Amino acid sequence: MTRTHLIRPSTRDDLDAVDALLAGSYPALLKKAYPPSVLVTAIPLISQAQPRLLASGTYYVVLEDNVIVGAGGWSRAMPGRAGEEVGHVGHVRHVVTDHRCVRRGIGRRLMERIFAESEGAGVTRLECYATTMAVPFYASLGFATVGPINVPLRPGIDLPAVHMRRSN
Repeated sequence: MTRTHLIRPSTRDDLDAVDALLAGSYPALLKKAYPPSVLVTAIPLISQAQPRLLASGTYYVVLEDNVIVGAGGWSRAMPGRAGEEVGHVGHVRHVVTDHRCVRRGIGRRLMERIFAESEGAGVTRLECYATTMAVPFYASLGFATVGPINVPLRPGIDLPAVHMRRSN
C-alpha cells in the first residue's frame, strides 16, 4: 500500500507532537549506535523540540494520516550558536523519522524539501552533525564526512557525532 505524506512547515502548535516523536524514536534509533552511558545522559536533552526552531519557517513536519512521522529542517545559525552565521552556509537541524516508519522514504523526502528550500534561500553548502547511525543515510544524500566531533549538549555532556557537508 502506498502512503501519501504531506510535508509542511512546523508551527509552535506542533511542539507536543514533535516532542513525542523525538522522545519515542531517538532511544529506539540510537540504541545500537551508542553505549547506555551516553544514551542515559544525552536522550533527555536531544529529545526535546526547540520552540524557536519549530516557529522558524525552515523546520518541517511530515504527516501520514494526520500523524507526524518525521521532522527536521535547517537554519543559517549553527546548532547551539544562534549568533554565528555564514550567509551561504545552512545547517541541517534535529532530523528524525518515527522509528516504526524507517526505510519508507520519509527522511529522504524531508531532506529533499530541506535541499530545495535552503538552495532557494541562497544556501550553497549544508552542514550537519550526524549521529553515528545516521552517517550512511546522509552519505546516500551526497554528504561527505568532515570528521568526528563531540556535540556539547550541556557542560560535561557531549554526544559523539560526525560532522558532514554537502554542496547544494
